[in-house]
Amino acid sequence: MENIAQIVDQHAPAIVARWQAILSANGGTGGGRIKEAELQTQCREFLNALKDALASGGEGANDPAFEPVRSLLDDVSRSRAVQGFSPSETATFVFSLKEPLFEQLRAAYPDDARVVTDAGWQMTQLVDQLGLYTMEVYQKSREEVVRRQQDEIAELSTPVVKLWEGILALPLIGTLDSARTQVVMENLLQAIVDQSADLAIIDITGVPTVDTLVAQHLLKTIAAARLMGADCIISGIRPQIAQTMVHLGVELDVVSKATLAEALLLAFQRTGRTVVRKAARA
Repeated sequence: MENIAQIVDQHAPAIVARWQAILSANGGTGGGRIKEAELQTQCREFLNALKDALASGGEGANDPAFEPVRSLLDDVSRSRAVQGFSPSETATFVFSLKEPLFEQLRAAYPDDARVVTDAGWQMTQLVDQLGLYTMEVYQKSREEVVRRQQDEIAELSTPVVKLWEGILALPLIGTLDSARTQVVMENLLQAIVDQSADLAIIDITGVPTVDTLVAQHLLKTIAAARLMGADCIISGIRPQIAQTMVHLGVELDVVSKATLAEALLLAFQRTGRTVVRKAARA
């Protein structure tokens, strides 16, 4: 490690230049997602942090001396995950450092193969550890991005629409699972309170299939709405879904209609309203 620290300290500019050239040739900018100047800054800051960690006697990626190095890799990995870098493009940032380090090591000890071999092996292990750490942070960051996007899509795909005074509609699209049911329930209950609604139409035209699990989620939503003082009507049950529900023995303890229009008409009747055609003008 002392040999590696000495080489990094004495040849940092050359290592950064060679490292950046390798990264640029292997998609280090992510197809233009970051600029060359930003990439150069990241390389220089990382190498400086690595030099300080080695000078402090750090011998592994998990060593306390490498905390600044790991912190810098956290920022790099998270930014690349958000910017849409692929896993290989992110891993290349660290793993491509091996070549310039080994070149400088071999140039510093041209007649001592043992030093080159031993120091090269320690350098390889260290870079591999840092590369694996980078990929772990990248993977967690990508999972956070995907989870956040799923939450946003769930929010957008479960709107509660005010159809009339005291009448709400909740059009559902896609499969209902436990997490999405919770979002649906929260949105519906909040809308019932905000609109002082008496009826809620849950339209499942966009739900591909209704099995026992989906029926349970619907029943939970209906039960929660009833506790808030609002009755529910299910609309959009297609013939295929009706046959499936009969075959599975699924029973929805709620009034159901084939279309949203029929459900809205029933809601008008329950609230004492009628729809009449206006007489045409002469």
